[in-house]
Amino acid sequence: MRRLPPGSLAWLTLHELRGNLRAAGRSKLGQIILALVLLGYTGLGVGLGLLLADEHWQAGPLAWLIALIAAILLFTFMTTQALLASQRTLYEAGDLDLLFSAPLDPRTVVSAKLLGIAGGVMLTFSIFLLPILLPVALLGHPELLGALALLVALALTAACVGLGVTLLLARTVGPRAARTLGQILAALTGASVFLASQLLNQHDDRRESGTVLLFDALRNAGYGKSGLSSLPGRAAFGEPLAMALLLGAALALFALAGWGMRHAFLRSYRAGGARPAAKRAAKGGITRHFHRSLFAAIFAKELRLLLRDPALIFQVLLRIVYLAPILLVAFRDSGSLPMAPTLAFTSVVIAGQLVSSLAWLAASGEDAPDLLKVAPVEKDDLDLAKLLAAMALAAPLGMLLPVAIAIETIPGALITLLFTAGAGGAVGYLEVAHAQPAPRSTFQRRQKGGGIVRNLVEFVIALLLGLAAGVIVYFL
Repeated sequence: MRRLPPGSLAWLTLHELRGNLRAAGRSKLGQIILALVLLGYTGLGVGLGLLLADEHWQAGPLAWLIALIAAILLFTFMTTQALLASQRTLYEAGDLDLLFSAPLDPRTVVSAKLLGIAGGVMLTFSIFLLPILLPVALLGHPELLGALALLVALALTAACVGLGVTLLLARTVGPRAARTLGQILAALTGASVFLASQLLNQHDDRRESGTVLLFDALRNAGYGKSGLSSLPGRAAFGEPLAMALLLGAALALFALAGWGMRHAFLRSYRAGGARPAAKRAAKGGITRHFHRSLFAAIFAKELRLLLRDPALIFQVLLRIVYLAPILLVAFRDSGSLPMAPTLAFTSVVIAGQLVSSLAWLAASGEDAPDLLKVAPVEKDDLDLAKLLAAMALAAPLGMLLPVAIAIETIPGALITLLFTAGAGGAVGYLEVAHAQPAPRSTFQRRQKGGGIVRNLVEFVIALLLGLAAGVIVYFL
């Protein structure tokens, strides 16, 4: 950065990328594990490249269609990440006051933010793709380097779409509601292809995966053979014209977004610190905020904080979104339920993960731990109240699959409900008993340090209890 002119687009962009890396920083142990995984992953890519070095292929409509489907999947995930990154940029970064008060062109600031979002998206997916792609390309198939151009084009487009949607939401419903709606939209975007493939599977008599049915539907419709739908595939396999068209279109969209969004970006940021609604007189007096029992007070507090936390709403919604196809399977075939053991296993594992997250928020994410230490309440009673509150908040989701199982077997539903509650109680107790005070804003990065081992233990507990529930339901 020292060799770049301070305040230039390149300087600001590099600063954004460094900030992204710092925000995703890991412990030394995590860095070592990541380096070893990448080294092994790259070795796998080198081995695959040597194996395919003497193979010769000619990309055609089938390969182009596969590349198109892969590009669609990547774009949905990239857009999800871009939506979340745009919200962090607008409402959490904290550096926009300094940037907009500096003698800089707002277009430069917006362009740097866009490049930072695109760079973060690109980095995330490059870790998964490049260790395999680059060795294969360099060891005999240089045409696959076109996939890099496709990846850059997708990242730039996703960044523009993510920031544009975030600004549109902020302008339409206000900054506070935009944060929650943005998290919900990000969850639905990330799961859109998954849900589409599963819904296709529900309307087809064949017992094939939804992905295969999606592939067949696109192939039968003629996608990927010619025209615009073949451009991603042609670019991925190194056709210069397709690469130039995709990169040119992405760069043009990026330039247009940087020019057209600068005023909207500034308005949304300024509105982010404003009060979203006028003050309203309290109704019912202050008494309604107090509760006679410790559990009622803890539950009311955690429920109120949950409804105010867009990041947690995003996590909960993701579990519901991915649970929906399982419920569709459960009610398929005229109400019969051939998958009771699988549903029991799924219910236990999902409930365990959800209670773990809620218990972390209730215990480690406590906003006033010092106040609770001096409160006239036994710590064991307080921990029990937090655990029960976390389980109560997760109960509506945890009861969905047992209700589905009850259509076929009432005892199986009761067993599933028992093991679901047991898994939630076990993993929740571990979170509460080993709570380490941390800001609620670090919820997404709670796996750092000793949390990695604890999360692994919690997952194993939920997995074993889920397997036990599935086996018992199977033999009922």
